[in-house]
This record gives sequence, structure tokens and C-alpha cells, in this order.
Amino acid sequence: MSGTPAPAIVKVMLPFHLRRLAMVEGAVLVAVSGPVTIASVLDALETAHPNLTGTIRDHGTQKRRAFVRFFACQQDLSLQSPDAPLPEAVARGTEPFLVVGAIAGG
Repeated sequence: MSGTPAPAIVKVMLPFHLRRLAMVEGAVLVAVSGPVTIASVLDALETAHPNLTGTIRDHGTQKRRAFVRFFACQQDLSLQSPDAPLPEAVARGTEPFLVVGAIAGG
């Protein structure tokens, strides 16, 4: 054994338009090495599905796009630091990490 921990397999749920762009149906499973954070999950997602690069986070700043929200374990994580650890249930793969398109109107 090498002593290196196995990557966490995180289940990501995307809105329809991003699933279509990534050419996937249903949940997307991504392997995350190291701490399971918003940033590491999105890095793994963009590596696995390059078409998503720049759609969830800004290309330059890596900040969350204005009309995108993140949820896990019935919590809105959108305003948390991208480097904050996600709930253990997400890291274990028993709960999904949700990327949701916000709706605005007047």
C-alpha cells in the first residue's frame, strides 16, 4: 500500500442546461483528492467535463457566478469560502452537492 488515501467520490447534481452542456444525464460522479471543498469539487468537475469551465465560476477570478447557488445537506453553501470543507455526508458520497441556477425577476 502506498499510504495515499483513495479519492472521495462526490455526487454532483447539475441543473438541466449544465447537464446538457456536459453531455450527461442524472448525477455526475467526480473523484476528489485531498480535502472535499466547493473548490476541489468544482475543479474535479471542470477537469472531467471541460465544457463546464467558466459556466459555474468566472474564468479569471474563480468566483461563483451571480446566478449559481450551491447546496448540500439542506444548507445553502453559496456564501461560504470555496475552501471550506463540505459536509462529511457529501465527502462520503451519501448526499449530493447541488449546483442550482438561481432565478431572478421583477
